[in-house]
Amino acid sequence: MTGSLTAIGLALAAMAAGIGIGQIGGRAMDAIARQPEAVGDIRANMILTAALVEGAALIAMVLGFIL
Repeated sequence: MTGSLTAIGLALAAMAAGIGIGQIGGRAMDAIARQPEAVGDIRANMILTAALVEGAALIAMVLGFIL
């Protein structure tokens, strides 16, 4: 029973990270379309935010394996 709950938790963490990174990318493309001159700043912020989301998902997965 514990193994299946762990698998569900890991799947939810991976799905949430995928959805979050997709939202970040989509919103960044909208922002670039509105202000093309700010592409460098928007890209840098997008990469930083995506890395933070990915890190949070990785921590959730590691905690799922540990617990």
